[in-house]
Amino acid sequence: MNESVVQYLDEHADRFVEELKEFLRIPTVSADPACKPHLQRGAEFVYRQFANLGFHAEIVPTAGHPIVYAEWLKAPGAPTVMVYGHYDVQPADPLDLWTTPPFEPTLRDGCLYARGATDDKGQVFTHIKSAEAWLRTVGSLPVNLKYVIEGEEEVGSRNLEDFLDARKDLLRCDVAVVSDTSQYGPNQPAITYGLRGILAVEVTLTGPKKDLHSGVFGGAVANPASGIARLIASLHDDQGRVRIPGFYDDVTPLTELERSQFRDMGFDEAAFKAELGVSELFGEAGYSTLERRWARPTCEVNGLVSGYTGVGPKTIVPSKATVKITCRLVPNQDPQKLTQALHDYLKSQCPPSLTFEFTNYHGCPGFVLDPNSPYIEAASEAIRDAWGVDRVRLIREGGSIPVVQTFKEVLGVDTLLLGWGQNTDNLHSPNEHFSVADFHRGISASARLWQKLADLKR
Repeated sequence: MNESVVQYLDEHADRFVEELKEFLRIPTVSADPACKPHLQRGAEFVYRQFANLGFHAEIVPTAGHPIVYAEWLKAPGAPTVMVYGHYDVQPADPLDLWTTPPFEPTLRDGCLYARGATDDKGQVFTHIKSAEAWLRTVGSLPVNLKYVIEGEEEVGSRNLEDFLDARKDLLRCDVAVVSDTSQYGPNQPAITYGLRGILAVEVTLTGPKKDLHSGVFGGAVANPASGIARLIASLHDDQGRVRIPGFYDDVTPLTELERSQFRDMGFDEAAFKAELGVSELFGEAGYSTLERRWARPTCEVNGLVSGYTGVGPKTIVPSKATVKITCRLVPNQDPQKLTQALHDYLKSQCPPSLTFEFTNYHGCPGFVLDPNSPYIEAASEAIRDAWGVDRVRLIREGGSIPVVQTFKEVLGVDTLLLGWGQNTDNLHSPNEHFSVADFHRGISASARLWQKLADLKR
């Protein structure tokens, strides 16, 4: 990479941290209506970053919180890269569990503590500062860059798809870059090449029109709580496999190379159990823990409510019972098809004496990028150089990032998922933090990535 860029990153490292602190002080909690003015301030902060660098930039109003769009398109013949991120953050509650206030960024033990430090202000900021380094030294970028930074990711990106649909011609690019994931472990940088999808539903069984005295009516009417327990029990067999008909029909098996790579990760099951506070692990028979978490489909009960849950006994037959269920899906599984299969299966298991109500909330398919993609190789080289390591892990992630599939469907592009943080950074929890060293390495990796992607074109 250009030596003047490297020198600039070193000379301005402290200022970058101070500017990130300024960003983190803005309480951009998208779920809280009282924070709406702060969301506008957050968008304006991001806009100024680009405007000061000579980008064409705008704050795009939406029905909710604004989207910041910026572009620099002065590298004819070079690839065009779209960077996506978000400036909104999760609520900081419970406040009493924070060691220092969530919106007063504090340096402690080599980390910057604040809400949004790693999810996602700190990570997306690396891609802004890397562009600054090129423009302030060389005067140009080796690639064309477009940025889409929204304020509603933490509440479901309600208006992003409309924005992408309306501007899909403007947003044409060769590849997207998102830094909203994590490394595999400390000083073990990773590229996430696969994500699981999701479907989310709720089922309510209703018996009598009101709660009944269990002594007077028990044994004469069906109990919804017992009925929902039977439904839940029917979801899996004794080997941990999901019993929904057709659930595995479209699953793309892991290749032997992938399974071998997972085995070589050096995953510590004993440490994993200790971290979770469990004595044994459990899951689908025939697969390792990493395979179950990253690359196999699942069906989980997320919540269960019925009857009296207060202190002491209350002798009733409850009127209703509700269960919330999500399935994590692997690439090639269809969320709509499997939502219908789940509906049909559970309804068939429901006792005729209970009323069955099914609510479908949302779904998105899984994602996988060819591990041999030249984009992955370019990113691996950039990260190896920035971290000073010989190996970049290729991992999958058990969670879902719906925007990745949206980019594929609307813009027709694949996404590089480059996470600079750690799973232990307390994302969505009190005392969220981001390693300052990883923040700087992320900026360096981003700056190197622009050159590596330009070299691909040549």
